Amino acid sequence: MKFKDYYAVLGVDRDSGQDQIKNAYRKLARQYHPDVAKEPEAEERFKEISEAYQTLSDPDKRQAYDALGRHRPGEEVQPSAEWETRYWQQGGPQEVDLADLFEQMGFRTAARSGRGARDFAIRGQDLEVSTELSLEQAAHGAEVSFTLSVPVQRPDGRIERQPQTGRIRVPAGVIDGERLRVPGRGGPGHGGGAAGDLYLAIHLEPHRLFRAVDHDLYLELPLAPWEAALGAEVSVPTLDGPVTVTVKPGMRSGQKLRIGGKGLPHRRVGAGDLYGVIQIVMPPHCSERELELYRELRAASTFQPRHHFDDAHPAGDATHG
Repeated sequence: MKFKDYYAVLGVDRDSGQDQIKNAYRKLARQYHPDVAKEPEAEERFKEISEAYQTLSDPDKRQAYDALGRHRPGEEVQPSAEWETRYWQQGGPQEVDLADLFEQMGFRTAARSGRGARDFAIRGQDLEVSTELSLEQAAHGAEVSFTLSVPVQRPDGRIERQPQTGRIRVPAGVIDGERLRVPGRGGPGHGGGAAGDLYLAIHLEPHRLFRAVDHDLYLELPLAPWEAALGAEVSVPTLDGPVTVTVKPGMRSGQKLRIGGKGLPHRRVGAGDLYGVIQIVMPPHCSERELELYRELRAASTFQPRHHFDDAHPAGDATHG
């Protein structure tokens, strides 16, 4: 398992008293609580702080943690046979995270000391699952199913993970990369403790037409050369159905045509925008009449699309012949 320096997480010395540890925890918890902090990493930091405090605030867990010795954060650590005999049992935990190890120790300590559920309440573990949604589901909301592995205490005190399935209603307006918190749907509490929370990580599936950037959508909008030159009324798809928009004369490739409020909805009010990115395309085949008109245009036009090339070759440079 990978070592975590719980003292460094709380910013206290290894010989700090319980009051110092409690005060450090309260200060950091107020600073990084997800309901208060605005930093993107605040939620993960808050979980680390809570994990460290749960171990160091319990005398039995802290004694066992200190007995593991000093190591670098992230260093692989394997408890010795002596440690397992004293704090666990012969044969010890395998393939377990450090946080899970001390969570399981709490159950064993309570069982050995005869403490009942009323005296030893432990909040359930926070869990996270991922789900993929289509843009249409993100825009209108959807109900998704999930399967996760939940830590459950066996009669002998051991913790094992069991599969659990469920369904969650995802509200309209979620965006790619968002994490939804579902209170009380995580791991079960023990000894009367509250259940943990479930975090749902949102990933949006690629769409054949639209590209989502937060709540805005982008769409490649093809125009024929004459539509770009003369202007046109064109039908543009949206997640709510096609709309007709006016293309002004003289549009160029790469320009954006904004259609307000046709992106993904915001959670409370309003919506992002849809941007049609102009792409001027040629017909795959031209009739003789069309070619004739292009020849007439070539003869009549004074437009020079590559005039800026002239400045790239100073006078006197050799030309390719």
